[in-house]
Amino acid sequence: MQNQKGRGRGFASMSPEKKREIASKGGKAAHALGTAHKWTSEEAQAAGRKGGSISRRRPKSAQTQAQA
Repeated sequence: MQNQKGRGRGFASMSPEKKREIASKGGKAAHALGTAHKWTSEEAQAAGRKGGSISRRRPKSAQTQAQA
């Protein structure tokens, strides 16, 4: 019998449908309790700008290699 490290435990072993079901229950519970975050238009715009600027930026190691 082989021991498969990291298999059969926790969320990693669950199907995507099961993970989605659990996450949905958590989101519904948070909204019911009033603890869920509600995005404002300004927050969403700022997050979109930040995400876009991060994804376009090259790592410093790539910049120094390109200049050499």
